[in-house]
Amino acid sequence: MSASGNLMDFLDEPFPDVGTYEDFHTIDWLREKSRDTDRHRKITSKSKESIWEFIKSLLDAWSGWVVMLLIGLLAGTLAGVIDLAVDWMTDLKEGVCLSAFWYSHEQCCWTSNETTFEDRDKCPLWQKWSELLLSQSEGASAYILNYLMYILWALLFAFLAVSLVRVFAPYACGSGIPEIKTILSGFIIRGYLGKWTLLIKTVTLVLVVSSGLSLGKEGPLVHVACCCGNFFSSLFSKYSKNEGKRREVLSAAAAAGVSVAFGAPIGGVLFSLEEVSYYFPLKTLWRSFFAALVAAFTLRSINPFGNSRLVLFYVEYHTPWYMAELFPFILLGVFGGLWGTLFTRCNIAWCRRRKTTRLGKYPVLEVIVVTAITAIIAYPNPYTRQSTSELISELFNDCGALESSQLCDYINDPNMTRPVDDIPDRPAGVGVYTAMWQLALALIFKIVITIFTFGMKIPSGLFIPSMAVGAMAGRMVGIGVEQLAYHHHDWIIFRNWCRPGADCVTPGLYAMVGAAACLGGVTRMTVSLVVIMFELTGGLEYIVPLMAAAVTSKWVADAFGKEGIYEAHIHLNGYPFLDVKDEFTHRTLATDVMRPRRGEPPLSVLTQDSMTVEDVETLIKETDYNGFPVVVSRDSERLIGFAQRRELILAIKNARQRQEGIVSNSIMYFTEEPPELPANSPHPLKLRRILNLSPFTVTDHTPMETVVDIFRKLGLRQCLVTRSGRLLGIITKKDVLRHMAQMANQDPESIMFN
Repeated sequence: MSASGNLMDFLDEPFPDVGTYEDFHTIDWLREKSRDTDRHRKITSKSKESIWEFIKSLLDAWSGWVVMLLIGLLAGTLAGVIDLAVDWMTDLKEGVCLSAFWYSHEQCCWTSNETTFEDRDKCPLWQKWSELLLSQSEGASAYILNYLMYILWALLFAFLAVSLVRVFAPYACGSGIPEIKTILSGFIIRGYLGKWTLLIKTVTLVLVVSSGLSLGKEGPLVHVACCCGNFFSSLFSKYSKNEGKRREVLSAAAAAGVSVAFGAPIGGVLFSLEEVSYYFPLKTLWRSFFAALVAAFTLRSINPFGNSRLVLFYVEYHTPWYMAELFPFILLGVFGGLWGTLFTRCNIAWCRRRKTTRLGKYPVLEVIVVTAITAIIAYPNPYTRQSTSELISELFNDCGALESSQLCDYINDPNMTRPVDDIPDRPAGVGVYTAMWQLALALIFKIVITIFTFGMKIPSGLFIPSMAVGAMAGRMVGIGVEQLAYHHHDWIIFRNWCRPGADCVTPGLYAMVGAAACLGGVTRMTVSLVVIMFELTGGLEYIVPLMAAAVTSKWVADAFGKEGIYEAHIHLNGYPFLDVKDEFTHRTLATDVMRPRRGEPPLSVLTQDSMTVEDVETLIKETDYNGFPVVVSRDSERLIGFAQRRELILAIKNARQRQEGIVSNSIMYFTEEPPELPANSPHPLKLRRILNLSPFTVTDHTPMETVVDIFRKLGLRQCLVTRSGRLLGIITKKDVLRHMAQMANQDPESIMFN
């Protein structure tokens, strides 16, 4: 026996794949943390041995910042390319540039020497399809041809997008934020952040946004940035071999994604902290800040919109807001909360129907039908025909002297002599009234079509459609208040701050507040939302209206249900996500939730030194548990530790290949010393290295409130239940989630994964 001592300890050296996890399983945060601490301790002690080891330790310390730099550069570049491509392909539906077909409408007219300021949208080099094919720009036949070309291009873009997603990267569909929240909470979805997903999501995002569907690119850009984060973290062993550390990188990548989506670096960091991250240490906060900064700087260098801004809808207002205006701002908050509730409920009902009926079998057909309906209804209305980002930009804009929009068609006083940027309130003209009913129709259309669009098998963000709904409602309210103040300036509410001939009300500000309220109602964001909107507009003095609207919309939406759209989609997909915001107030105990319950077969356990390799292999084959408690013996049931299923399989397979004498009836032991065996028995197999000697345990009388808190704060996979050191049962994350669903009168079987 003593002669084979060296052989039996071969497992003291780590072997390939140990410490990794299977697909659709949850990581063990405590184990990942302790592994990283051990690695760090080893590097620190080695760094004192030689100059080379010291340099290696410095490189290891700097690798985090290098990863952040690379993520920021790639995310910013991809966002810039997507913006430029969307700009060109959206205009391609309406016409083409003769001098260079890769120019968008705006770029084409910039290069033209024949463009005048009054007709800045018309230039000889840019031709609509009717001008190119029929040589006429007006009349019924020209309108019908342009209409048909618009629909055909939209269908082509949407068909290409859904086909690419289906064939090459099924994970590239949706917004990606629900899955990223789940991954950051410790769940493994292999391939979700892979290279193919990154490539296909980037290409199809351009196609679907250009097709004119009611969706945005902002949510999917977070997914794209996280794919970049996953790619770069796989290049450094510090992150590729530790799932806990990898999630710190992904949290920072999410911040970079929002930074380039909205041109809001600080908002991005707060979004990652408030909305998507599960574990967010101080070090990750600094790194997120750096990644968001680099990403924003890269996008600014590309300058996709040609206005030296990071977003299309940057605005500046010149007039302050007044206390009396808080009332309409709060009303917009109420509207945002109601829209958020309506959208979440209807969209989840539709997505559930898609999952449970034959509708889900025809994703390509669904995308084509929705695209066709969208294009047919959208074209006649100028506010739905243009891209959603341009629509928001127009709604946010203040009416200056140079604006040509219908929304700025006011009746001017011929005797007015005022500076250009301080135009007084004026009575609305015909154009404004036409714009109002067109906006009302566009609002109804957007509300309905977004419910059916979000969740299809294509990349689809929700930020921009939600903001568009709010901006349309807000602009209409703003024009209403403005006209009320103009015609009734002697009313007591207007008398103090709105004198005749003064510029009192800014309708664009109402659009901005409405956009924030609707986005807050759908996602339940508050702090990060206000900061994103403030960075978008650069207006510090409008923080109070934005805060009032965001908080009101959250209160109203929470009154109907605590779940935002992302949490609702997580539950719909059955992901094991323990939300930090959920409260558990029921008075149940660990013994009520643990398995085995009364009437169930006893718990499958391993003994410390009396089971053969064959016994363990049979147990693994007959059960599908993720791990097994190790006890002294079946009689005493005293707990020794916990062994993971995957590591047992790998250890036995490795031992059979690398160690002589290991056969099916070899004894497996988890103790320091081998058990005493008869002289002719085969070599025993030592597996102490894969045993977790400090599994988390609670007693059977621990309140479930405490157990839920432990699972949430420590990120546990499972927890063992004991009484006086004797093993009674086990509680997994899945058991906790099912118990919480049962207590909330929901279907516990909806939790599919562990």
